[in-house]
Amino acid sequence: MKRLAILGSTGSIGTQTLEVIDQHPDSFSVEVLTANNNHALLAVQARKYLPDTVVIVNSDYYNDLKRALSDLPVKVYAGLEAVEQVVEQENIDTVVAAMVGFSGLKSVVKAIAAGKDIALANKETLVVAGHIITSMVARHKVRILPVDSEHSAILQCLAGETGNPVEKITLTASGGPFRTYTPGQMHEVRPEQALKHPNWDMGSKITIDSASMMNKGLEVIEAKWFFDLEPGQIEVIIHPQSIIHSFVHFADGSIKAQMGLPDMRLPIIYALTYPDRMETDFPRFDFAECNKLSFEEADTKKFRNLALAYKALEKGGNLPCVMNAANEVAVEAFLKGRIGFMQMTELIETIMEKSVFINNPDIEDLEQVDKDSRLEARSYIDKFKVK
Repeated sequence: MKRLAILGSTGSIGTQTLEVIDQHPDSFSVEVLTANNNHALLAVQARKYLPDTVVIVNSDYYNDLKRALSDLPVKVYAGLEAVEQVVEQENIDTVVAAMVGFSGLKSVVKAIAAGKDIALANKETLVVAGHIITSMVARHKVRILPVDSEHSAILQCLAGETGNPVEKITLTASGGPFRTYTPGQMHEVRPEQALKHPNWDMGSKITIDSASMMNKGLEVIEAKWFFDLEPGQIEVIIHPQSIIHSFVHFADGSIKAQMGLPDMRLPIIYALTYPDRMETDFPRFDFAECNKLSFEEADTKKFRNLALAYKALEKGGNLPCVMNAANEVAVEAFLKGRIGFMQMTELIETIMEKSVFINNPDIEDLEQVDKDSRLEARSYIDKFKVK
């Protein structure tokens, strides 16, 4: 039985991970659950799965959670530091890293140092600290496995190909809700429109990132670290149906693709059971019902966030961290109606251009860069007038 800590258990990935566990209760035990603010759902989950420990990051809800679980032998803690500490517990084999944003980085670092395998849904971990994380994974001899559907697809396509040279990979993108919009129409986009993804059910931050194509940009940077690739070996193509999740192109001209319905439970269970596969009763793709699989070039002039991500990847150092921090501030501001949809990119680009470059940052450098970039981004928000 694999013993799990699920960080961000009340979010989209966390709840779907628990659905996977429900299908195989004899294969997994839930030892730790954490949430940011949703103490009510965390309490419900704790009652069902009876973990050893739960953590609510927002300490304002600690007393509510403690009272809700007072009749159970479940340890209750609060704060981000508590999350970073509980991942080191001996009763954990694998950490499902599903916290959103830079705040999820330190817990992954602590878990790797403690010898835990990582099922990684937190893109920001590899985006901002890929050079540190990959070095730690090798040093501590643990596994870091992707939960993103695109990177899971690449991993599956590489199965059995050890030693065979890879020419490049292609990450697919749905194009989001604004794939056919003109630049003029995109200036008028409102948060409620951007939160309606055509294919995937995700949290608000990732959904906005998907609509702006920043999500795909983050995945490009992730792919470099997951699969030891150069920027020129990673391309993006628009595939509106989201059936083919990515391709691997080999040196002999062969191409492998991984297919399936857009269901995050598939990459989740593969990350938890790799290299084995378990039976599921998830819906199956039916070729007879699909009359079209189409592909389009990714428009980096319209979706400039993707171009910014490639720029950050190519320069490296602390620039991906700067980009990510500015993006997190931009998305929060857009959701609150403080800046427009296209102004998110303007804000990110401005902060990237103003940043001081650090070639080989350590964790402390990255924490300071993240803090400074957020402050700089927030100071610029008031200079934008929502159009």
